[in-house]
Amino acid sequence: MSARAALPDIGAILRPILATVAPPDVPLLLANAERMAAERYRGWAEAVGDPATRAGLLACAAREDEIAALVESVHADATAIQTRLRTAHPDLAAINAAIFADRPLAEQFAIQAGGERLGAATWRSLAGTRPDGAGRDAFLACAPLEEASAVFLETLA
Repeated sequence: MSARAALPDIGAILRPILATVAPPDVPLLLANAERMAAERYRGWAEAVGDPATRAGLLACAAREDEIAALVESVHADATAIQTRLRTAHPDLAAINAAIFADRPLAEQFAIQAGGERLGAATWRSLAGTRPDGAGRDAFLACAPLEEASAVFLETLA
């Protein structure tokens, strides 16, 4: 990590946005963020030369897509809600990009690894709020996927 500014606290950055979202919709806003992370992983995969690193990053992207799909699967109206959330929070993509902007790749990996660890804890916490077993199980299944990506990124950061 460089001597420049400390790595951003993703939780602190997202907290004000999440505070404006109705609690039942929070998982779907996070699913949108998972999809953005998947795209970021794919971009990183294109930028690295090492085939093993590329494969690992693409596996991370697939896990992000799997997390989003798991979350979306327990919401009958997921597409409509996610569209509404993207409309209500048009700055989410810019905030997401700003977190990583102008940082060396190793710092970006460290930031994302922290985000993955936070994501695992968040999915476990959200699972505890679900009254239905299917939703609880889906959210709990997201946590180890997040952790697997964090473990991989921590080897790169």
